[in-house]
Amino acid sequence: MSTTFKFGKVRSFLWPIHSSELKKFIPMILIFFLIAFNYNVLRAVKDTLVVTAPSSGAEAIPFIKVWAILPMALLMTYIFTKLSNKYSTEKVFYIMMGIFLGFFSLFTFILYPLRDLLQPHSFADQMQGTLPQGFNGFIAMIRHWTLTSFYVMAELWGTAILSVCFWGFANEVTTVHEAKRFYSLFGVGANIAGILSGEVAVLLSSKRFFSFIPYGKDAWEQSVLFMALTVLATGFLIIGLFRYISKKAINLDEPTISQVKKPREKISLKKSFSYLGRSKYLLFIALIVLSYNLTTHIVEVVWKNQVKSLCPNPQDFNAYMGHVMIYTGLIATPVALFLSGNFLRKFSWAFSALITPLVVLITGVCFFTFFLYRDTPSALKFASFFGSTPLILSVFFGTMQNTLSRASKYTLFDATKEIAFIPLDKDARRKGKAAIDGVGSRLGKSSGSIITQGFIIIFATLSASAPYIAFLFLIILGVWLISVVALGKRFNSLMSHKEKITLQEEPMQVTDKLSEKELKKYFPFAKANKKDKVKK
Repeated sequence: MSTTFKFGKVRSFLWPIHSSELKKFIPMILIFFLIAFNYNVLRAVKDTLVVTAPSSGAEAIPFIKVWAILPMALLMTYIFTKLSNKYSTEKVFYIMMGIFLGFFSLFTFILYPLRDLLQPHSFADQMQGTLPQGFNGFIAMIRHWTLTSFYVMAELWGTAILSVCFWGFANEVTTVHEAKRFYSLFGVGANIAGILSGEVAVLLSSKRFFSFIPYGKDAWEQSVLFMALTVLATGFLIIGLFRYISKKAINLDEPTISQVKKPREKISLKKSFSYLGRSKYLLFIALIVLSYNLTTHIVEVVWKNQVKSLCPNPQDFNAYMGHVMIYTGLIATPVALFLSGNFLRKFSWAFSALITPLVVLITGVCFFTFFLYRDTPSALKFASFFGSTPLILSVFFGTMQNTLSRASKYTLFDATKEIAFIPLDKDARRKGKAAIDGVGSRLGKSSGSIITQGFIIIFATLSASAPYIAFLFLIILGVWLISVVALGKRFNSLMSHKEKITLQEEPMQVTDKLSEKELKKYFPFAKANKKDKVKK
């Protein structure tokens, strides 16, 4: 079938795939789906293992992210770069998959069953008797090094396999014409994978112990086995599908994404700040991205600490995390399909961009209110009115905050962020994205863990740190909201004049005009300047 055939409105929205493309599209979306499925299963298990381990808790997470994940991410980047310089993309994918599946096999059959023999409990006890209480999270990271290693590899799965290996391969084998239709459906596949992985996490968090299975001392250890085997089986299926598409389904007659798309520029933090210092427009975008990452990371640790108080049993904790993944997928999928596009078409950029911080603010305030005032008569009375407890309501609002912030991140937040780059000229857009990736994303994620770690060291526990984390949360939200409003004013001014801007000046100067077609396509809400109107 010719790929020049035009789809109807319904099919172009739901299934814009030609029958001749199915042999490539089906295995590609299955690979993406299975990688996302594994990522979500691993995310639930890694949190459960670390948070519910003896002498451990959510306070260990910031220490793991700073002292274990960060250096391992650098090492993984080095390994990937060396492999990419020596082997083809296909071989690199197999080697990287082999590294991860090899580790998960090692963990499942050696490290986890023998963890009590391998972990330095005596040394950790000595550290606990010497160091202040605020270092308990750091000590837990060392004490449970086998679980820490699993947490690190589970976290890196999303970066190394999904973001780097899969998208690198997809851009090599997908034409520009195909990518415009394929990639949007990949996002829907990821949301569905989140729902299914949540169901699997709940299903496998069984409290039933099977005595005929020669593994584990209790039901939870067998649950870890079942989930690990699921990840391993899915991993081998991914390799099989990858092999098929590499050998059978690639027939390129058009330029691919990697051939027409310039490599994403990476710049140092020093250069990032230099670029952002030249333009308030870029600075506001960076503050928005930084604020999202900071609020997400500082609230998430406190919330997981509360979930542990509500669900101290690992099966219950893992099942709860599974339900969170289900809710996130159920919310994100319809929002991505039906709401986000309509918001962007019918309302201003600022209105659409304000939705995410307002959702985070409202749910975050409710979460911290019930957490900080859980023992007051008012909180007890309010909770009893709903037949609940302050702890349950605190966890509920924390779950709402986590679920809605992630759902809005995958839909409105990312969309409005990308649209904000359009008034920049090509050079400013390229360098600006690289700078914001350095300051907003990388610095935001690591800074959130460093800040939380600092509070825990100073105030000894997460509960004692919570008031200060809540205060910081409100300050960051204030910066986020102010940045959106300020950026919205500049954005609307530029769009009404159909202007594009550069990095060389502040205030911004016009370098070229947006076409009328480009303006109407992306910004139907933007008002044209009266001077630009042509009288017929």
